[in-house]
Amino acid sequence: MTATLSFLFLICVLVTVHEYGHFAVARACGVRVLRFSIGFGKVLWKRTDKKGTEWVISLIPLGGYVKMLNDEQGFADSERYDNKAVWQRMLIILAGPVANFIFAIFAYWAVFVSGVPTLKPVVGEVVPNSIVAMAKIPTEFEFTQIDGRNVQDWEEVALAFIGNVGSEKVEVKGHLIDSQYPQSFQLDLSQWQFNGNKDNPLTALGIIPKRAIVEPIIKTVVKDSVAEKVGLQAKDIIRKVNQAPFDWHHLIEVVQTGKQLQLEIKRDTEILTFNLLPQQSKESKRYVIGITPQYQPLAEKYRVVLEYGILEAFEKGVEKVTSLIHTVFQFIVNLITGNLSIKNMGGPIAMAKGAVASAEVGFIYYLSFMALISVNLGVMNLFPLLPLDGGQFILLSVEAIRGKATSKNLQERFQQLGMIFVIGLMVFALFNDLIHF
Repeated sequence: MTATLSFLFLICVLVTVHEYGHFAVARACGVRVLRFSIGFGKVLWKRTDKKGTEWVISLIPLGGYVKMLNDEQGFADSERYDNKAVWQRMLIILAGPVANFIFAIFAYWAVFVSGVPTLKPVVGEVVPNSIVAMAKIPTEFEFTQIDGRNVQDWEEVALAFIGNVGSEKVEVKGHLIDSQYPQSFQLDLSQWQFNGNKDNPLTALGIIPKRAIVEPIIKTVVKDSVAEKVGLQAKDIIRKVNQAPFDWHHLIEVVQTGKQLQLEIKRDTEILTFNLLPQQSKESKRYVIGITPQYQPLAEKYRVVLEYGILEAFEKGVEKVTSLIHTVFQFIVNLITGNLSIKNMGGPIAMAKGAVASAEVGFIYYLSFMALISVNLGVMNLFPLLPLDGGQFILLSVEAIRGKATSKNLQERFQQLGMIFVIGLMVFALFNDLIHF
């Protein structure tokens, strides 16, 4: 799947799921739906169904909407959205985010039924004088629970810590990999600060995960690649990158600049130098030179396959989504309170990069990423600002308490303020993406 297609497919699926939630409950409540649109702007395709709903695909796929009957002429008043009971309108509004959560549950269900090979969250090294070092967490320690939530892999560990930024006491439970004797530690995250666009949250805490040992040896050279054309061979030992001591992570960073680089190679007893100009992959749009590393795989005790039966997988899906909802809410609260820098916000470019990276690994990982974004979309739409679903729900709550709707003038002012805030956040997130692209 190409970079563009993987991103567009993700957006279109999640927007369709969200809007279909509104649509399905609106129809169930007897509201006439005039239009169901995926995207904004120029209409590319449309058709009208037997119930008079116009189904539309528009040019700009970054969103969608469901237009319901309000004050249009020529239709029965009983079919109008604004004539429905407050509780019915609340259900219609909440149906979008709930649909995103339900999609995520079933996506994770499919992931867990299929099985996901991953690494256990075992500490490989602890950075001296770091937060983790001060908590005296040892190497070979496997995390099993953070702040009362079970964790099974490094993604869950990272999300759990991010959700607790600013907390003075975060309880961590686990055990050494070769022992089942339980241990617990307390971390002080009150001074923990990191930029998610630059820093790995685990590294910022002082954790270097236990991973396979990657050797400075070329395992394979891709046919017709830059590496093959300049003469690199399998079993070549890489000594230096641009005169600096070799490290695979450093090499990846240098390659992604797209600029010419120099490799110093040891082949048998010879020391050779090669100059390479990275090429951009047509599929991922990332720069590559066409070599893969040789590595020593981790022992079986450090690996796990997250695979469950049909019913247990569903329970795990519910548990995962519930935990993510909690984490995303905490993330938003931390942004508002200043515990997390607003620079950690990501926009469409960050989302696209995530979609591409997961799609390259495999469909199961891509589906897992879709579930994660679906939860984010659902939670963000519950934010109490118009035109988001949360803002509409607040107005309906006020109407339920007062016994009458708020004035059109107040609603318009609320909407204008909300639009300014939402558009401002979107522009900032996009700008944040661009400076880190």
